[in-house]
Amino acid sequence: MIVLNYREFLQTKIELASESGFVIKPEEINPALKPHQRDAVMWALRGGRRALFESFGLGKTIQEIEFCHQVIRKYGGKALIVLPLGVKQEFTHDAVSILGYEKPEYVRTMEEVKHAATDIMITNYERVRDGDIDVRFFMATSLDEASVLRSFGSKTYQTFLDKFKGIPYKLVATATPSPNKYKELIHYAGYLEIMDTGQALTRFFQRDSTKANNLTLYPNMEDEFWLWVSSWALFVTKPSDLSIEYSDDGYILPDLEVRWHELPITYGNAFDRDGQMKLFDDASVSLSEEAKIKRESIDARLEKTKEIVDQSPDEHFILWHDLENERKAIKNIMPEAVDVYGSQDYDLRERRVIDFSEGKTRLFATKKSISGSGCNFQKYCHRAIFVGIDYEFNDFIQAVHRIYRFLQKEQVIIDIIYMENERHIKDVLIEKWKNHDHMVDKMIEIVQTYGLSHAKITGGLQRKMGVETVRVEGKYYTAVHDDCVEETRRMKDDSVDLIHTSIPFGNHYEYSANYNDFGHNKDTDCFFEQMDFLTPELLRVLKPGRVAAIHVKDRVLFGNATGTGMPTIEPFHALCISHYMKHGFQYFGMITVVTDVVRENNQTYRLGWSEQCKDGSKMGVGCPEYILLFRKLPTDRSTAYADVPVTKSKEEYTRAQWQIDAHGYWRSSGDRLISKDELEHIDIKNLQGVYRKYSRMSIYNYEEHVALAKKLDGNGRLPATFMVVAPGSWNDLDVWDDINRMRTLNTTQSRRRQQMHVCPLQLDIVERIINRYTNKGDIVYDPFAGLMTVPMVAVKMERYGIGCELNPDYYRDGVGYLQEVENDRESPTLFDFIGVENNE
Repeated sequence: MIVLNYREFLQTKIELASESGFVIKPEEINPALKPHQRDAVMWALRGGRRALFESFGLGKTIQEIEFCHQVIRKYGGKALIVLPLGVKQEFTHDAVSILGYEKPEYVRTMEEVKHAATDIMITNYERVRDGDIDVRFFMATSLDEASVLRSFGSKTYQTFLDKFKGIPYKLVATATPSPNKYKELIHYAGYLEIMDTGQALTRFFQRDSTKANNLTLYPNMEDEFWLWVSSWALFVTKPSDLSIEYSDDGYILPDLEVRWHELPITYGNAFDRDGQMKLFDDASVSLSEEAKIKRESIDARLEKTKEIVDQSPDEHFILWHDLENERKAIKNIMPEAVDVYGSQDYDLRERRVIDFSEGKTRLFATKKSISGSGCNFQKYCHRAIFVGIDYEFNDFIQAVHRIYRFLQKEQVIIDIIYMENERHIKDVLIEKWKNHDHMVDKMIEIVQTYGLSHAKITGGLQRKMGVETVRVEGKYYTAVHDDCVEETRRMKDDSVDLIHTSIPFGNHYEYSANYNDFGHNKDTDCFFEQMDFLTPELLRVLKPGRVAAIHVKDRVLFGNATGTGMPTIEPFHALCISHYMKHGFQYFGMITVVTDVVRENNQTYRLGWSEQCKDGSKMGVGCPEYILLFRKLPTDRSTAYADVPVTKSKEEYTRAQWQIDAHGYWRSSGDRLISKDELEHIDIKNLQGVYRKYSRMSIYNYEEHVALAKKLDGNGRLPATFMVVAPGSWNDLDVWDDINRMRTLNTTQSRRRQQMHVCPLQLDIVERIINRYTNKGDIVYDPFAGLMTVPMVAVKMERYGIGCELNPDYYRDGVGYLQEVENDRESPTLFDFIGVENNE
C-alpha cells in the first residue's frame, strides 16, 4: 500500500480524464486531414475515449473515420460509426473521395456485420437502440451527432450508453452539447467511462435545498468543471482555436438574420379549468398547455408560413415542425412540399433527405427529431422556417445549423413563428442561446490557454491548492485562515482543553474553491482519508482526559445517484464513531436532536405524503443530528480523571442542571450566528412554538394530533413548506424539538449561489458543551470554525477560543464576531433579526 503525504493526497483530488490510448506521429495521420483535424485525431487517440464538440462544418466526419482507421490499423478488429438517418452518404463519400479508404459498409444486423468485408462499418441509432447491432463486437466506436439520442427519451438514452461499456476506443462527435443541461455532458462522461454519473453530479453540482433534483453548478467550481470537461472533450469553433498558425479560410460563418413573427392570440375564447370564460389567454403557459396552444394555432401559423414562402418563390425552404397535424396542414396548404415522418420507410425517408440536400426539392417539411442532426443542407438552401417553437434549445440550434454552417455562401435567414402567449418561450430560447455562447467561449478560452496538453490543464487546476495563512489574535482568541490540518500540526502537544466542531458531512457540501476543502472529495471514503491526516493531530493536541464533541448528521443518498431508485441513508454518524475510535479516541456518548420532517422532505422529496400513500414500504424517517462525545484517555487510568479535571462546585452546578445535561437528548432554541448576507431575508411565524407549548403540556394522542393537522389543512393553514404542528417532547428533557430550519436562509444562499452547512451549531448547545467540559480559562478549539461560533462562545464564557477556517468569507465575518464579543458588545444572532420570542 502506497502511503501518501498530505500534499500528495490533495493532488489526488484533481479529477482529469485518464489517457488510455496510444501516441501517434503526425506523419502517420492521413495527409488529407487539415492541421486542426489532424491534431484533434491525435488527441483523441492518445486519450482513447474522447468527445469532439466541433462547430458544424469543421470535418468531424473524416476525423471519426480516421480515428477508427488508426485504431484498427494498430490493434485489428472492427470499428462501428453510429449515425442519424440521412447522413450515411457523407461518410461513404468522405471515406472514399477524401481519405482514399474503402467504402464503409452499412449494416442492419449482426449477420451483416459478420459478413462485412470492410473494417469500418456504419449503422443508424435505431439499429443499436432496437438491439439489431451488438456494439460490444467492435474494437472502436464513434457516435456521430450523439445529441440525437435525446429524441429517444431519457430512459433509452441511458440504456443506450450502457451498451457501450468496456469498448476500448470510443468517440463522441457532436456540435452542440447542451450548455443548459449539464447532465448531458455528465452522461457523455459516463458513456466515455471518464467518471460515474452519480460521482460527477456530487462532485461538481450543488443540490437546491428547496427543491429536489434541481442541480446547479457550484459557482466556485465552474473553472474546475470546465477544465475537467476539457480533459476529455475538445471544443473547437474554427481552426485557429487550436493554433494561431492555422488558417480560418473557408471557416467563416455567413451572416445570420433571425426574424421573429409573433401572431396575436384570440381573445374571448379562453376558459379556465372550471369552464369559466377568461377575457385573455394566459401570457405564460405550462408544458401541458403548450401543446394545446400548438393545436389551436396551427391554421394561423401555417398561413404565416405560406406567406413567407410565397414572398420568395425561387428560394428553397426547410419547414421545421413538431406535430403530425402540422405536417398534414403543411401538405394541405402547400402540396408541393416533400415531407418525411417517423412511420415512413427508412430508405424512402433517407432518399427524400438526400434529394433536398442536392437541391432536387424546394420545400422540405421535417421534424427536428428526424432531420435536425447530421444533415447538411447548406449547398442549396439558406432559408428555414420554424412553424412553431418549444423549450428544446438543443434541437432548435441543431436545426438552425443544418444551413448555418461553413461553406454556406448566402446569408442565412431563419423565420420563427410563435403565438403571443408563447412569448416567454421565445425569451427562454434567447437566454439559452446566450448560455450556449458562454459555454463555447469558456471552452475555447481553456483550449487557447492550455492547448491540448494534459499536464498544462493539471497545472491550471493545482493553482487552487493551498492557502496563504492569515492569523488574527486578540486577548482571548486566535482566528486562523488556513487548512486545519496544517494549523493543527503547528499546535503544541496537549495544548487544548476541548475540541468542539461541526465537521463537513463527507462530500455533501463544499465551502470554498480550494482542494484543501474537506468537502471537496469525490466520496465518503476519500473524505475520511483526508480526515486521517487531521484526527491524529487533534488527538495529539488534546489534553489527556479531555473531550472532543463532534457535531454530525447522517446523509441522504438519492436513488438517481446510487442506482437504487429510492433514497437511502448513509449512517455518517456511525462511520464517524469508527473513524475517531480508529485513531485512539474513546467514544462515550451521543446527544441527539430531531428535525422538521416536512422541511426535510421539501429538501429531499424522500418522505412525501403522496408516496407514503402509494407505498409505505419505501418511506423512512427524518434524520436527526448528533453530537458525538469522545475522550482522550488520561495518564492515570485508575480513576479515569482527566490530568487537569473539569471541576465545578455543587452550588454553581446544581443537581437540576446535571440531570438535564446527563440526559442523552438535549433541546435547543435554534439560535445561532448569522452571516451578513442573511440579514435581509428573515421571516417566520410563531404557530410552531404555540403548538409545541400545547403539545408539551398535554397527554399525547395520535388521532387528536392528526385531526388537528387535518383541520388546519382544511382551513388552508397547513403549509407545504414547513411543519407547524411538530410534536413537542412530552418529557421536557427529551429532544431538541424546536429547532427552526429557516427557509429564508436557503433562499439567501440560493441568491448567493452558495451552499451553507446543512445544520450549523446552535449557540446554546455550544454553551452547554463548553460549560460541561471545560473550566474557566481553558482553551477551546474548533478546526472547522465557520463563523467562529465556538471560539466566540468560549470568549463569552471566559475561556480562550481558537478557530481555523478555510472559507475566506466565513473567516472574515467570524473575526468580526470575535472582535465584538471581546469588546464586551452583544453579538447579533438569528433571533435579533426575526422577531421570534423564545417560548421556553
